[in-house]
Amino acid sequence: MTVDLLLYLHVIGATVLFGTGAGIAFFMVMSHQSREPALIAHVAGIVVVADLVFTATAAILQPITGYFLARAAGWPVFEGWLGLSLVLYVIVGAFWLPVVLFQMRMRDLARQASDAGEALPAAYFRLYRIWFAFGFPAFFSVLGILWLMLMKPAL
Repeated sequence: MTVDLLLYLHVIGATVLFGTGAGIAFFMVMSHQSREPALIAHVAGIVVVADLVFTATAAILQPITGYFLARAAGWPVFEGWLGLSLVLYVIVGAFWLPVVLFQMRMRDLARQASDAGEALPAAYFRLYRIWFAFGFPAFFSVLGILWLMLMKPAL
């Protein structure tokens, strides 16, 4: 595999991670604002699929393409800007994995409320607040990784 192809795949993966994450957050927040259980259940269902299909695939491929790019460039993987980007990547994963589980549970709670013709339960709102809070460290860590990848600062 050529370095150009690896770089292309790596940039596409970074774009998918950032874009899908931002898009998912936007649609979840907008559906939540409606307080409509059926709408929230529908949107959360789509969001879960998008996270599993797009985000998970990119998240698996990023370290693989990154490793081979670093090796081709002769960069030490665990040092400097690259090492810091890996720390941030672990932070992203630590916050993203529970978020997917929260989204699944929020989807299920919204479906149950919709099917019963009831308002969203308190458990949904607790999960939403945690989901919302977990998004900030993940989002800013992704921004940090993108900055490190582009600037490659001497650290």
